[in-house]
Amino acid sequence: MPLTMFACANCGFWQRHFSPPDCPVCTDVRNDLPEDGWRFLPEADVAATHDGGAREVAPGLWAFTTTPALGLAGTGWLIVREGGNIAFEAAPYYSQAMLDKIAELGGIAFLAASHAHGYGALFQLQRRFDPEVVAIQKDDLRMTKAFRVTVPYDDALELAPGYTLHHVGGHYEGQACLHDAPGLRLFCGDMFKIDQDADGRSTAISSHKAFHKDIPLTHAELAQYRAAIAPLEFDAVLTPFEYAPEVDRMVALAALDDGLARMPGVRRLGL
Repeated sequence: MPLTMFACANCGFWQRHFSPPDCPVCTDVRNDLPEDGWRFLPEADVAATHDGGAREVAPGLWAFTTTPALGLAGTGWLIVREGGNIAFEAAPYYSQAMLDKIAELGGIAFLAASHAHGYGALFQLQRRFDPEVVAIQKDDLRMTKAFRVTVPYDDALELAPGYTLHHVGGHYEGQACLHDAPGLRLFCGDMFKIDQDADGRSTAISSHKAFHKDIPLTHAELAQYRAAIAPLEFDAVLTPFEYAPEVDRMVALAALDDGLARMPGVRRLGL
C-alpha cells in the first residue's frame, strides 16, 4: 500500500502510514482504547463524510471546528494579525471551505500546537499554506510523523513580538502554551480542563495527567505550570476544546495553588 493519511476513528490522531498497526495516542495512558478495536479512516473517507465551519469568538480570534465530531473533537484557533496570522492547535479535519476561509483571512505564517491532543489535521494547514514556522517543543517530536516540524525549540520560542511559546510539560512531556500578550490570552493546551454548560459558560476548572481516568499531576508538575504562567498577564484561557473568558490569571493560579496545598488528586473547582 502507498503511504496514506489515516485518522484514528477513536481519537482522531492522524498518521501517514501504509496501514497503522495502532494509535500512539490511544495506547497511551492519557486516552482510552477503542472498545471495538482499531479503525483507521483514510483521508478521502473523512473528506467525504465531514464538514465544518468557523466563527469569530473575539475580535481577530477565529475558532474552526469539524462536523460531525471526529475523535476528540478539538478546535483550531486562528489569530488574525498584521505581520502574519498565527494558527495554534488544529481542527480534526478542514473542509475545502474552511481552508478557503483561512486563506480569505490572510493564510497562516506561524503554525504551532500544544501537544498531540491538539494536533488535529495540522498536516492540512502545512500542506495548504506552507508556513515557514511549524513549531513544536522538542520533547513531543516523536508524535509528529504526520507533518514536518521546521522549528523545534527548548524552553521558549517567540513566534512574533508578543506571541511566545512556553514549554510547560506536565500533561505531556513536551506540552507547551502560547501566550498572546496583545490579546491578554493564554492558549494553555491541556494544562487546564474547563467544564462548561450548554450555553458555553465556564463552570469549573481542573488539571489532570489523564482526563479519562482522572489521574492527577504531581506537585512538581503543578509547580512547573505555576512557574511558567505566573509571570504572564492574561484575561482568558483557551484549551484545545474550550474558550474560557471567565478564567483569568488569578483564577488559573488559584487552581494550581489548590492542587499544591493538598495530596495529589483531581478536584474540579467551581467558578
